[in-house]
Amino acid sequence: MDASERNRTIVRTGIVGIVTNVALALLKAAVGLASSSVAIVLDAVNNLSDAASSVITICGVRLASKRPDREHPLGYGRVEYLTAAIISVIILAAGVSSLVESVKRIANPVASVYTLPSLLIILVTVAAKIALGLYTRGKGAKADSEALKASGSDALFDSVITAVTLAGALVTLRWGVSLDGWLGLLISLIIIRAGLGSLRDTLDDILGRRADSDLIHGIKSDVAAIPGVLGVYDLLLDSYGPERLAGSLHIEVADDTSASEIDRLTRTVTGTIYRKYGIYLTCGIYAVPTPSSPWHDVYERLRDALTGEEGVLQVHGFHVDEDTRTIYFDVVRSFDVRDVRSWLEGLNEKAGALVPGYRVCIIEDVDLSDI
Repeated sequence: MDASERNRTIVRTGIVGIVTNVALALLKAAVGLASSSVAIVLDAVNNLSDAASSVITICGVRLASKRPDREHPLGYGRVEYLTAAIISVIILAAGVSSLVESVKRIANPVASVYTLPSLLIILVTVAAKIALGLYTRGKGAKADSEALKASGSDALFDSVITAVTLAGALVTLRWGVSLDGWLGLLISLIIIRAGLGSLRDTLDDILGRRADSDLIHGIKSDVAAIPGVLGVYDLLLDSYGPERLAGSLHIEVADDTSASEIDRLTRTVTGTIYRKYGIYLTCGIYAVPTPSSPWHDVYERLRDALTGEEGVLQVHGFHVDEDTRTIYFDVVRSFDVRDVRSWLEGLNEKAGALVPGYRVCIIEDVDLSDI
């Protein structure tokens, strides 16, 4: 599905969600007010917040689909993250407001009066919410939209909440026991929990979450399969909105590779990844000593000696500066290492002992993606 079709799918699904949730909110509000049930009224408020979320989602998709310009060369895709944060705050506000009203109802209970038509209406809203949830989640999977998939799951969860409210009404009718305030409290806590979870996921996107492991391994495997590439390292991906990624990586090539061949290789790497994944990449180079090089054995010895050290995930990027008699290479550090300075000093000391007469300079790399 291309970007334009994806946006149309999200907008259409959002409109269906708005219409359905507003209709359900009106029905529930009418039943809740007629029966003096705070639980049903709060469930109606929850439907209104879902409708508002759909409106914001549509606005976010419209803004995010704006063409890139000079000020934002990679587009406006991150607007979707901002709209998701706004939706999370709306959900939290609705949950807190519901919580306050539920506590008031528990402290000052009011008898709820239910009729058979009102219960039938509630039952219809349960079925409608299940249908909306399945529809939205299916469209979300088709459009690869986390927002729609989450909305679909939320709708299915809401149907459970409404079913619980219906069960409480049946208990009141059968035994005369009012659970209205307590059910409202339960619904409020569920809404707050959903809002916090949504906000946490959105903040992860804004802060920059770790790239998907399958995607990382797929890119590395595709690049490693290109003739002339001896290794793939330092893959970094930045998200500029759903399905909008850019980043960089390094490839290892033999140290006797010509500049013309390196040019061809880097173009092949970036072109291959863009055509398959739609990701903009820049490609750097590490030169590896060939077996005929006098530094090949030193490279192998240093790599083997440090690979097993605590906190070392990977060793790469070997380079010798003969003018300053300095050997450089990169070490990927595990996040488990706390005292980074002492850790680096220990590695430099061990590596230096293996190459007398040369200064060893280890460059610390961050564990950006799965090795």
